[in-house]
Amino acid sequence: MDTKELQETRIWDLYEKHVNFMHQKHIYSDTDLNNRMYNGDQWYGLKLKDAEKIQLNFIKQVVKQKVSTITSNLFAINYSPENVENPDFYDMAQKTCDLLNKKASKVWDKDYMDKKIKKVAKKAAINDEAIIYVTYDFENNSPLNEVLSKNDVMYGNENEDEIQLQPYILIRHRMTLIEIENIIKEEGLSEELLNQISTDNDNSTASGLDAKFEVEDKVWVITKLYKKDGTIHFSQATRYVDLKKDRDTGLTLYPLSHYNWEDEEGNARGVGEVRNLIPNQLEVNKIAMRRAITSKNISYPQRVVNENAVADKGSVNKVGATVWFKDMGNTRASDVFMTTSPGQIGVDSEKLQNELITLSRDLNNAGDATTGNIDPESASGRAILAVQNAQNQPLTEQTIGLKFFIEDLARIWFDMWKTYASDGLQIEVENTDATTGQTSLTLQTIPSYILEELNASVKVDITPKGAYDKYAQELSLENMFTNDKITFEEYVDSLDPDSVMPKAKLEKIMRDRQEAQRQIDEIEQQAQEMKNQSQMQMFNRSEIENIANQGNELINQAMQEA
Repeated sequence: MDTKELQETRIWDLYEKHVNFMHQKHIYSDTDLNNRMYNGDQWYGLKLKDAEKIQLNFIKQVVKQKVSTITSNLFAINYSPENVENPDFYDMAQKTCDLLNKKASKVWDKDYMDKKIKKVAKKAAINDEAIIYVTYDFENNSPLNEVLSKNDVMYGNENEDEIQLQPYILIRHRMTLIEIENIIKEEGLSEELLNQISTDNDNSTASGLDAKFEVEDKVWVITKLYKKDGTIHFSQATRYVDLKKDRDTGLTLYPLSHYNWEDEEGNARGVGEVRNLIPNQLEVNKIAMRRAITSKNISYPQRVVNENAVADKGSVNKVGATVWFKDMGNTRASDVFMTTSPGQIGVDSEKLQNELITLSRDLNNAGDATTGNIDPESASGRAILAVQNAQNQPLTEQTIGLKFFIEDLARIWFDMWKTYASDGLQIEVENTDATTGQTSLTLQTIPSYILEELNASVKVDITPKGAYDKYAQELSLENMFTNDKITFEEYVDSLDPDSVMPKAKLEKIMRDRQEAQRQIDEIEQQAQEMKNQSQMQMFNRSEIENIANQGNELINQAMQEA
């Protein structure tokens, strides 16, 4: 079908308006540039014949160090009831929140959220912003979390960084024709609509160089979300076909959470770490190239030969060969053949290069002194943590922002459970038998009417898990054990599974000791039983003798009476 005869959908018209805006703001080009600078393709497009493209990539070092710092914690979602106005329901609300906390923990582990949070932080550090788009798995009553590129999300108000205040949001995905055909079948649409959809190679605005190359041509599918009467509405379309008509999702929150590395006034997308380091990085690379080329040209001896005076020109470049001169009369050998002395390179260029690298890292709080140059063997864990916390103070904004980002996610999950768990929310609960110590899983159901009535606040608990945090924690436990404040069993139980101290081996020692003590107790019990039996036998023998003596006395008495 001729595409000129087709009419573009309203969603596509709105999408193209945003694409033009993002081109004007250089969002697509900046995204590719930032990715290249981080990944090390910092001489992109430059062609050199006689020199290698030297680069000293300190940008990656800065980003990795900062991302690892703010993601070196454990995050735990904690729902708390706010139904204080209803005392009769409060106890039930508290139990429900406890179950929701278990459900959130399961979702976190099942959906590999620790990995996704690190990915979000890295994307934001490189390209200003990262987004997670939450959809819902109705079969398992579980939210699904997809990390998106900033290129694939468009805001109705590009000057507002609060997601929930947006008038509408567009999200785009590259899909194959087979995927679109499945959507058409699920929606009960005519399969003839598939003839109105043709693949394209319009992937120039995709994030990343490799994303611009596809094995199979795809199609952009645009999803529109907007608020109406307090709930989120949803529709989906390609360029010429409406795949999903406008519908009310029932959700009260946009199912998107976004994380800005650093806020910027009037900019919904914030500012990342890379863009401001690019000028320094390029200058460092240029100085390295100049030094390398200059060193190549002047740092080594070079032969200067009068070719008219040399009989065998090939012998000049042979090691140990004799160079024969033509009969030039009284001409000296130094006039025919000589070697230049190596030149000297100025030290100022090296100093400037090192200063640029050092200052760029230090000004961005990514220098070498990450622990304050404290020897962990001679300093206490608290002293190390104090210096480390002081070093990490400039990253407080990023750490708090990541915490709020996760809390937004938890609110979206709760909103989805309230909206979509119409048959109740089933949660796996682990139970431990107090007698045997064995664990078992049981299913508990939260009725939908309780979810609807529940008002819950969200807080994310942060547990430091860096190397020095572990060291300080284990050192404190060790001091408590050596000072007889806790027992060996309490010390082992308090260690984390990934502690430096081998918890598994200590637990084996405890089990071996318990087994040995059990055997000793059994032997002592058997000995006591044997002792009791012997005493009983002796007692019985004594009783028999007493009875016999009493019988003899009765016989003697009877005989005397007779």
